[in-house]
Amino acid sequence: MRPRVVATALVCASLGLLGAAPDTGAAPPLPARMADTGGGTQLITAEAPRAGSTSGTLTWWDLRNGRWTPAGSTPARFGAKGLVEGASRRQGTNTTPTGLYDLPYAFGVQPAPRGTSYAYRPVRESSWWCQDIESRAYNRWTEPRPADCRAAESEHLLAYRAQYAYALVIGFNYHKPVRGRGAGIFLHVNGRGATAGCVSVSAGAMRALLSWARPWRRPHLAIGTTDGRTAITRY
Repeated sequence: MRPRVVATALVCASLGLLGAAPDTGAAPPLPARMADTGGGTQLITAEAPRAGSTSGTLTWWDLRNGRWTPAGSTPARFGAKGLVEGASRRQGTNTTPTGLYDLPYAFGVQPAPRGTSYAYRPVRESSWWCQDIESRAYNRWTEPRPADCRAAESEHLLAYRAQYAYALVIGFNYHKPVRGRGAGIFLHVNGRGATAGCVSVSAGAMRALLSWARPWRRPHLAIGTTDGRTAITRY
């Protein structure tokens, strides 16, 4: 599917795509500087200093009375090879796709944290995420794994008990998958280091996010760089 560019880099003023904010002595909050936040009243931003970074900051925001206010913030990890434009990402490159994405549902090895209102799918022994580009189930949860989805080309979710203790599916290449662009991109719990392309945070932060997020408020995840060189593309 061809992407539709509808938002700027996370620091959009640096690209010259928005007018300069009035000089009030303090910069507007990050969502107020974005051309598109997904149209909801909740937003998660994941910022890396530059495209080659493997760590940065994840912040979640509420829009109340026309003003974006931070509800929480935490260190975040990105792909081992940094970040790349979502439209040009290739599977297996260990890069995190930049862009503005919805969050279809949550899942986890552990029970849903108290206060979770997102649809929450429990991980079982038979739970797989198909990443086989030849399979009809490409970039989908399967239970059990279908015959045309090779185990070597997929993730057995229960094998990642720590990382998938709690997770949110990121809508990258999800709704109309382009084969080879990437599969299984999640917001999940930290492992030992950088990710294979996901965004990860501490277990405590994931519990806080799941207790905070409200699907009827249409939260989106914006992934980008603070140096303004990586544009956000919405799918």
